[in-house]
Parts: sequence; structure tokens; C-alpha cells
Amino acid sequence: MVIEVDSVSLTIKKQKILDKVSLNCEEGKIYGLVGRNGSGKTMLMKCICGFIKPDEGEIKVLGKKIGKDCDFAPDTGIIIETPGFIGHYSGFKNLKLLAGINRKINDDKIREVMEFVGLDPKMKKSVRKYSLGMRQRLGLAQAIMEDPKVLILDEPMNGLDKEGVEDMRKYLLKLKAEGKTILIASHSSEDIAVLCDETHEMEKGVLSN
Repeated sequence: MVIEVDSVSLTIKKQKILDKVSLNCEEGKIYGLVGRNGSGKTMLMKCICGFIKPDEGEIKVLGKKIGKDCDFAPDTGIIIETPGFIGHYSGFKNLKLLAGINRKINDDKIREVMEFVGLDPKMKKSVRKYSLGMRQRLGLAQAIMEDPKVLILDEPMNGLDKEGVEDMRKYLLKLKAEGKTILIASHSSEDIAVLCDETHEMEKGVLSN
């Protein structure tokens, strides 16, 4: 199993956010989380990534126990909520700065990934002037540019027009074909039906098949 969530519970301000959630994700498959706003999808993803520590239960990503073997999910690309970028820099410059943290990839790889998600790496336009759809594409580029084995994507279709949604689905299916394990949260039943090998519904912090 690439992602293993075992009986995870989380309470914030006396409110039960996650209630004994268990989930297993295998390599090379897309898993969908569906549910209304406030159902717990984003919090579960934050726990898997290591951004929030659950009160109970255990989470492993690629065999590493989150919070014990490592602080954050290893070899994982992430989009949770609106990706944060430096507004007065171009998309390419933002990705170059992020790539400088791990120093795994060069400028050519950044250009290749930007083109893959439908952005022009030569475009000088600052990110603050990007449309919401362009920001989503840039968010996917930052998530995949270092070729992670795992992708955790919270509402990656947000703000995309019809063509953008088709493109995003195409990108995700291509990444799946490359053997990535993808966990995606969406309120669109169509996205989930088209993309996912397995779907789980969340309601009031409880996960069901």
C-alpha cells in the first residue's frame, strides 16, 4: 500500500472532524473523496500530508509513519486549498524558487512541466494577473515537477473552464498511467466517475465506500 490510514480521529474545538477514518491506496490508481464542504475531506488530506497531527490512529505514506519516521509525507506532490505563489513573479520564476529547495530538477524540467499543464514558460505575466484556471494549472505544475510517486489534490478542477477540466482529467490519467498514486477530493461526481478507480464518500468526518 502506498497510503495507509488506520482509524484516524481528529477533534478541533470540541468538534469531531474525523471519526475513525481508515483508507488504503495502492500504486497506480486514482482514489476519490467526495462530500460536501465541511465533511472532513481537506482535513483528512492535511493529516496524510503531515500538516495536521491526528488525535488517534496511524498514517503511513510509502511505508513511512507520518509524525514518527518523517514529519511530512515523503515523495508527495500536493495541492490543498489555493496554492500560494509570489504574486509579482512569473509562473516560471515561482517554480524555479520552489525547485531551489530540493535541487532535484533543472530549468528544462520546469519548462517541460509548465508546457505539460498548458502554460507558456516564457510568459512574463506576473502570477497576480493569472486567471484562477491558470493558477490551478501552475499549482498542478508545482505538485508534479519533481516527479513524486504520490499526488494529493484537493479540488484541482476549481476555477477551470470546460476545456481546462478536460485538460486536467487528461493530465491526471496520464500521471496514473505512469504509475502515480493519486488521491483527489472533488465535489463533482462527474470528475470522480471519469477519473477514479475507487471512490469514498465523506460525511461528518466518517468515510464510507
